[in-house]
This record gives sequence, C-alpha cells and structure tokens, in this order.
Amino acid sequence: MNRTKRKIFETSMDLFAKKGYDATSIEEITSIVGIAKGTLYYHFSSKEEILAFLISEGMKLLKHSLEIKSRLASSFEDKIRAMILVEIKVVDKYENLINLVMNEFCGNANRNENCRKCIYECVDVIEKVLIDAIESGDLKECDTRTVAFEIFGIICSGVMLRYENNKKIDINETAKKFSDIILSGMIK
Repeated sequence: MNRTKRKIFETSMDLFAKKGYDATSIEEITSIVGIAKGTLYYHFSSKEEILAFLISEGMKLLKHSLEIKSRLASSFEDKIRAMILVEIKVVDKYENLINLVMNEFCGNANRNENCRKCIYECVDVIEKVLIDAIESGDLKECDTRTVAFEIFGIICSGVMLRYENNKKIDINETAKKFSDIILSGMIK
C-alpha cells in the first residue's frame, strides 16, 4: 500500500471510529489527508469502498492471526490462551478498527452485513477449536457457537472498557486474566 492510500486508510479509520461512518464526509477525509478528491477516488471509488476495505483487511488480519495461533498450540487450553492473547493484541493495536466494526455491526446496509461477515469468520475459527476440544474430550459439551461468540465479545468489550477509562493495559496480564476466567468454566 503506498503512502497516500495508507494515509487515506488511517484517516478514514480514525474518523469513522470517532464520528461514525455517516457523519464522516469525503471532504473531511481529503482535507485531513491533504489531497484532492480526485486523488482519493483514484485509490477508492467511494466512501463505502473505503469502509469495506478497512473492515475486510483489518478483520482478515485478526482471523489469520487466530488461525495461526490455534494451529501452533498443541493443547486446547494453550490454543484458547494463544487466541485470547492475539485478539487482545489486535484490539490493542487497532482500537479504531474494532470500534468501527462494532459500531457498524447492526443495521441492514451492505457495510453492516460486511462487518457481521468478518466477525462471524473470526468466531468460526474460535468455534472450530471448541468443537475439536469437545471431540477430543478436553472440553465439556456446550453450545460451541454461543461460547465462541462469548469469547470474541468478552475480549473486545473488556479491552475497550479499559481504554474508555484511559488506562493502558498490560497485554500479557490482561490475556492471562481473561484466559483464566474463560477457561475456568470450560475445562473438564
């Protein structure tokens, strides 16, 4: 991604997360980036395309990170701990992206459906680990879809709460606390 496209990407993510998608204008993005509208349209055909790009690229990073961490860990407990840690790291590093995705989750527009699709893909990765753990006898029988959503949501909302209180978090300590809480009710 070249510098101009990256600047459009970062500025849009910041504005969409802070002001909301509808309240952000193309003019505002171009003004902050310091480019003409034509330059923005060279990289993105519309504001909707910018949003779709932000969501798909950012959530793809999270999904791939979850997949890699779950493959590298050997035990069920290690997989869950690794996925929680990586999700917290992504939420910590890309707070605006997570805010944006959560803000755009509800609704009937294409952008809302795209957010849901990206979140569901991340939840699918977590659910697969849960299903495998039940099949191997490492996890109690449970509604894996609900538990996967709970894991994903608890981490996003818990880390965001810490940011709301303007407290930087210790990522490893937070991951350990979340893992201990989540795993305490799951392991046989």
